[in-house]
Parts: sequence; structure tokens; C-alpha cells
Amino acid sequence: MSPRRYVVEQSKGVFIVDWPMFGELSRALALRVARVYDAEVVIGIATAGVVPGATVAAILDLEFASITVSRRYHSDSVRETPAVFGEVPPVVRGRRVLVVDEVCDGGDTMRLARAAIVNAGAAEVRTAAAFRTGTYEPDFHALATESMIVLPWDREVLIDGELVTNPLYEDAFRE
Repeated sequence: MSPRRYVVEQSKGVFIVDWPMFGELSRALALRVARVYDAEVVIGIATAGVVPGATVAAILDLEFASITVSRRYHSDSVRETPAVFGEVPPVVRGRRVLVVDEVCDGGDTMRLARAAIVNAGAAEVRTAAAFRTGTYEPDFHALATESMIVLPWDREVLIDGELVTNPLYEDAFRE
């Protein structure tokens, strides 16, 4: 499995999110949810959706758990259909669930997570994303953009003991 690379030419620019902005977007997302949906538990889609999911859960003072939905990448960076790995947290059974991911584009990951949670016995499931970047519309989102999103926890990575720009975004930052 080779690392995926993001291609700037396919996006409408790069949107770099810092920690303060992430905090404000999470707050806005939590408020949007609270106005119309009485969730009982928040499920973050691992890996990147865990951060906004846990933040929204903390703001709403709700229980939090995660579900792992991932894609495998071929050497030519073509994505396979996402799959659920592991069990759906049993806490969803009979409860109103909010599923949170960091970015929602075509909706494959969100639809799969939602279906798995419904199949595990949730009473009701709504979806939320920090960013809506494509055609799929989650029930709630904090910001819609066509830009490629660079999140604060993903901008730099530790390589050989040194914090460096994430290689996934090198091309984007050069533009």
C-alpha cells in the first residue's frame, strides 16, 4: 500500500485549518446539531473523524465512541470501496446517534458508517462533518468548500524524530 498524494489541480485551492479555527468550527457544528437533534451518543469515524467527533461530544456533554471505516489504496492511488473494520460500538443500540467525520465528499464513508450503526440497532442516526467538500450532504456540517482541507493534526508528522510537513501535502504547499 503506497501513501496517497493529493493533487492540487483537482481542487479549488488549499484550505489550511489551524487549531483555533478547528475549535470554532467544532463549536458551530455542535450548536447546529443541538438546535434540531437530541443525540444521545456521538460516534466518530476513525481515524480523522475521531478528533471532531470527540470535540463535538464534549461540547454537547455526550458519550463518545468510534467506528473504523477505512479505504485501501492501490499503488496508483486509486481508492477501493471503504469497509468497516471491527465492531460497531454496542452503545448505539436503541439510542439516537450522531455520526461525525472530518470531511464529507462523495459520502461513501458516511453512508457505510451510518448503515453499520443502523444495522447495530440504533434508534435514529444523523450525520455530521466538519467540512462538506463534495456532493453528499450530511445532516449537519460546519463549513462547505471545494478546497482541499489540511487539518491541524495532519499538517505535520514525525519522521525520523523530526516534525516535518506531511509528505501527503508537499505538492499542495508548493503551489
